[in-house]
Amino acid sequence: MKLAAELRSFLPGVAGAAMVLLTGLSPALAEKIENPVAVFSGLDKITGRIISFDVYIGETVQFGALQVTPRQCNTRPETEAPQTTAFVEVDEITLNNEVRRIFTGWMFAASPGLHAVEHAVYDVWLTDCKQSSSVAPPPNYSGPPISAEAAAGEDPLAGTKPELGPDQVLPRLKPPM
Repeated sequence: MKLAAELRSFLPGVAGAAMVLLTGLSPALAEKIENPVAVFSGLDKITGRIISFDVYIGETVQFGALQVTPRQCNTRPETEAPQTTAFVEVDEITLNNEVRRIFTGWMFAASPGLHAVEHAVYDVWLTDCKQSSSVAPPPNYSGPPISAEAAAGEDPLAGTKPELGPDQVLPRLKPPM
């Protein structure tokens, strides 16, 4: 009897300690950074050209017969593992001039093949989210705020440019033929 009473008073303390340990060991959720610009790449399968284009949140941009509209674009702080995601809607303009929704969902920059839009002629996938763009925002833009630093062309998420030593050469792209 005495042993049973001691166990009953001991068990709540053990359960409480176990809960503290378990919650202390759970991974912390990284803070999301909402970005005003989503960066996409698009492949035109007819010409074989890949084009990168910036789209502001809520703006619709046409790529071939596709209309791409990002609704949200998130990244993680530099101290966390990179995870760039965007919620995107993609519509196709048919030959009858009708608009047909062909994709609604999350795209992941780390896995472009997982949730990319694969069309008969065009493919579109997310490559990045950023705080600024060389493209001016649309007049009715109401997405996440663009910071003053980002508006000046200094993207805080872009990282720093490595300093080159005297014997190092900056690689250049091969000129087109």
